Amino acid sequence: MALTLLLAGCFSPSDGLPAGEEAYRVIPVQSEDGALREYRIGVLDVLSIRTFQEPELTFDQIAVTSAGTINFPFIGELNVIGKTPQTLSDEIEAGLGTRYIRDPQVVVGVVSSAAQRVTVDGEVVQPGVYEIAGTSSLIESVARARGLKFTGVDDEVIVFRMIEGERHGAVFDLRAIREGRAPDPEIIGGDRIVVGYSALRGAWEDFKSAAPVFNVFRRF
Repeated sequence: MALTLLLAGCFSPSDGLPAGEEAYRVIPVQSEDGALREYRIGVLDVLSIRTFQEPELTFDQIAVTSAGTINFPFIGELNVIGKTPQTLSDEIEAGLGTRYIRDPQVVVGVVSSAAQRVTVDGEVVQPGVYEIAGTSSLIESVARARGLKFTGVDDEVIVFRMIEGERHGAVFDLRAIREGRAPDPEIIGGDRIVVGYSALRGAWEDFKSAAPVFNVFRRF
């Protein structure tokens, strides 16, 4: 009786989060043409910046600080977080062209990306932070974590994402996605996936682990 009351009163982290069709408004599927999102620079990324015919303004590696900035000669501190490499190239060209160089040509590249990582947590076999190339999907991301544990709830898989500076979340039914009854949402760098916990299965696991102890006492 006490166990039933405990399970009935369990708090679910998915309470109040959109599910079903509403979930896909927050975390949509990949576009039909399969086009990848244009990359946005994130904190701790490492950039390469090459200025044509200006070796003193060419750098193989410039690290983005935790504040999302870099320091560039003649221009000073630049806020680069959320900008595309092309946008940053244009900004540096404008800054250099104002006073120092006539018609500068700047190319910004991404050497390594800290932002292209996805966290998979909760009731999965191997929780952790996983690298992705461009984008991934929910099925692929959970597979990287070796799938769900026995105590995982496949119809309560939450995806958290920062959108315009605010944290949003949505609940997905992984079983329906696997069976083709629901689309597989697109996962991007910075997302966090949390697989829900089944209190009932957890109680069963606890009971099984305690069973040998009960058997020992029954012998006396």
